[in-house]
Amino acid sequence: MPKKRKNSGKGQSGKNVPVQCSRCGRLVPRSKAKKVTRPTRLMEGVIAKELRQAGAILPNNKSTRWLCVSCAVHSHTVKIRSADDRKKKGRL
Repeated sequence: MPKKRKNSGKGQSGKNVPVQCSRCGRLVPRSKAKKVTRPTRLMEGVIAKELRQAGAILPNNKSTRWLCVSCAVHSHTVKIRSADDRKKKGRL
């Protein structure tokens, strides 16, 4: 059978804390939600490139988004696996 959750539904702190999907707003258990972390720019690319050439060190901000499974599949963050791949054990 395929694994539904990363922790197999067994948490040590009781109930999984729900997180809100960044796209649709649905409440999803944290173990089931997909976490997407991406770097965000503080300024436009042209200005950042000029500052980097001048020798400036620019800070990197990371934005973290939580997606429900349906939004992750719809936005191509998670690919739909074939039936054979779903049977294989490993990282979800």
